[in-house]
Amino acid sequence: MPKLNDKLHVISELTDVDNELTPLKEMADRECTATYGLTGMVYRPHLDAYMQGCIKKAEILACLKRQSILPLSEVELISSTLDSMHKGARNHAIVEYKGDHYQRIFLPLKLSKSGKTVQKWAKIWLLQQDDGKVDLQWKCQVKEIWPTYFLIRISDL
Repeated sequence: MPKLNDKLHVISELTDVDNELTPLKEMADRECTATYGLTGMVYRPHLDAYMQGCIKKAEILACLKRQSILPLSEVELISSTLDSMHKGARNHAIVEYKGDHYQRIFLPLKLSKSGKTVQKWAKIWLLQQDDGKVDLQWKCQVKEIWPTYFLIRISDL
């Protein structure tokens, strides 16, 4: 048992300590939750806030497209066509469609509790340029439409 301090404290000190602990507890709870895989996110406040905003934007866009208020983008149309034409395409497979080359990419989407095995894969198509590199504008549109594909999540406990 630690030795007790002989100094006497007052109620205002308790209030001050409680006020200091409240924001720290929120951050600690969030970090602990991420550590144990409940959210699947590592504690990165600015990046997490940005990604959550991107996910909310994608949900709104998807809802507007389901209601036919906004048209489907070229990325969505081509991706769904390629998905139906090449269901068994493997990772890094390159296919041709309307004179352009597209590469199938698999990204880890959901990990096991230990984080050692992938339980679910995200499948995307990336447009290849003539020099064999990925078209960055296409990739940005993919990230805007499906931002959750770029977040690795730990499976629920």
